[in-house]
Amino acid sequence: MVSSVLLFGCAFVAPLASVSAQGPQTPTTQIGQERAVTQHLSDGQEFQVPLAWLLRHGEALFSANWTTQDGGGRPLTKGTGAPIVDPSNPLVFPRKFNRVSAMDANSCAGCHNAPFGIAGGGGDFTTGVFVTAQRFDFATFDHADTVPTRGSMQENGQHATLQSLANYRATLGMMGSGYVELLAREMTADLQSARDATQPGASVPLDSKGVSFGTISRDAAGNWDTTAIEGLPAPSLATSGPSDPPSLIIRPFHQAGAVVSLRQFSNNAYNHHHGIQSTERFGLNTDVDGDNVENELTRADITAVSVFQATLAVPGRVIPRDPAVEDAIALGEQLFTQAGCGSCHIPSLPLDSDTFIEPNPFNPAGNLQPGQAPPLAVDLGGNRLPSPRLKTVQGVTPVPAFTDFKLHDITSGPNDPNAETIDMLQPGGSPGFFAGNRRFLTKKLWGCANEPPYFHHGQYTTLREAVLGHDGEALASKQAFANMTDYERNCIIECLKSLQVLPPGTKSTVVDETGKARNWQASF
Repeated sequence: MVSSVLLFGCAFVAPLASVSAQGPQTPTTQIGQERAVTQHLSDGQEFQVPLAWLLRHGEALFSANWTTQDGGGRPLTKGTGAPIVDPSNPLVFPRKFNRVSAMDANSCAGCHNAPFGIAGGGGDFTTGVFVTAQRFDFATFDHADTVPTRGSMQENGQHATLQSLANYRATLGMMGSGYVELLAREMTADLQSARDATQPGASVPLDSKGVSFGTISRDAAGNWDTTAIEGLPAPSLATSGPSDPPSLIIRPFHQAGAVVSLRQFSNNAYNHHHGIQSTERFGLNTDVDGDNVENELTRADITAVSVFQATLAVPGRVIPRDPAVEDAIALGEQLFTQAGCGSCHIPSLPLDSDTFIEPNPFNPAGNLQPGQAPPLAVDLGGNRLPSPRLKTVQGVTPVPAFTDFKLHDITSGPNDPNAETIDMLQPGGSPGFFAGNRRFLTKKLWGCANEPPYFHHGQYTTLREAVLGHDGEALASKQAFANMTDYERNCIIECLKSLQVLPPGTKSTVVDETGKARNWQASF
């Protein structure tokens, strides 16, 4: 026990019925029951079970194909959690599932399963999501329906098309996401420390781990000026006066930087995609969605599934023992840097502590906050967690995620087909919402080679297309790539092809084509 934090080890997996006198018990058999999850953790039990059992429960929740007996479905609420516009037409069969405006999946693993069928991986184009379409009851594109956000008409009085209703997004790979969230937490703390040291009339640079986020300023009256801040999403810059500083929170999940933590990601997704509501988001003993099921996911359940995702194995590299390929990868690393790709896709960032603590101290409302439950901590370097894992060197863990955690405009302007029609970070239905989005979180390249398709929209089938799809702030790097010889461009592609999610159980983060560990001194 460290300052009231329960730091888990991983001893043994107890039989379910004998975890503890108050712990999970084998449920009474119910003949004919059709539930994906027959047993949930009661709040507090997340601290009583061994870590191995907690992770197994989290994986079961992530892989569950939810049924109506579990509470799957949300007859009277949208994917946003708000009531549907027309409660006289509830979202029950045949209106229960809608691939565009959701519900759109039976399980998390139904989308997050690539490569190797790993629960928590990425997904094919067919498993992408129409972000912000969940603000509709049930998208129909029926122009006879003029009720805003019921079936066709948007908040601005315009009828939606498939292209304007939402932004299509590729399924994110979650491998190594615990390290990603911890980096974002540490960097947020650095930015907030600089903010708190900013006196009225002064300006202070915002830097963390070698990444510059621009400058924060205050006028003589103490009002905050965020105009020179770079790479943070709009919600992290919001301020209403001297006593309301911008949060400066880095949001490492979603391609546009919309989500702070794995916990928020999970609370959002269970309701949005599956119609499963968590008690910490929707309340205890309530049935806000009108499906006659209460307490569909407990606080402890959400902790389990969050920690499961946080402890997923990290991606690594595959360096074939072929001299021609080795030479190409080595040169590709140098050219990647020379072209400026590494200025945003930073090959590695230093993590000061790899202890993952739930809850995230920067969680927004509607997600577990520090003080609402005892903190739970897991050492991500634990040798009994899924491998491969990152190694700590002299107290620092290098995280080779290839990102800077900043938003960048990588488009040529509003008419670039890579731009999005809706800005999900602006209030729904506002002019800013419909002005569209051109800024995207720097893609984490680790694991990119075997988690296609590519780019935020998943419409590029090759890494080469994705490189050439960059523009705007990345124009110089794209031009540098385009001006290379064919062999040099191929070397960069071979370098990117080496960044892979490794087969389950792989011990080393760098292996050859047969899975055997090998030494490789990267030149990034």
